[in-house]
Amino acid sequence: MIRYRRAGPSDAPLIHALLSEMAEAEGGTLLGSTASLLRHGFGREPRFRAVLAEDGGAALGFCLFLPEYSSWRGAMGVFVQDIYLRPMARGKGLGRGLLAAALSEAQDWEPAFLALMVKRSNAPAIGFYRKLGFELRDSADPMILEGEGLSALTQP
Repeated sequence: MIRYRRAGPSDAPLIHALLSEMAEAEGGTLLGSTASLLRHGFGREPRFRAVLAEDGGAALGFCLFLPEYSSWRGAMGVFVQDIYLRPMARGKGLGRGLLAAALSEAQDWEPAFLALMVKRSNAPAIGFYRKLGFELRDSADPMILEGEGLSALTQP
């Protein structure tokens, strides 16, 4: 029986393992650690939350999300940073279940929207999200500043 539950500190190693699987499947490199998950998600001031999908105690996937404020909407929302299902768990409605569980766990944020990013090359995921009613947010592309550029920005 599928069960969705909010992750706790003892789940940080499992979330890290699932993130590693996701990174490997996407051909990327996971730089974060279990310690960073514990510090940022389960420390004194948690910056994100996560829910797990399980079947008989076996982890099938997770959704990691955080609050987002939209100044144009004048409302809070939920931003899905990562959602991942192990290959054997796909196509069974668990992705929708994880998103619903995340939204349920974020009710104290009074969310008016749910946002996420998807790679343009991931046609199956785009199809899945469109079936749920997701639309392109706008015509902007996400950008990031890190490393030396980030350090240089704080210098006079």
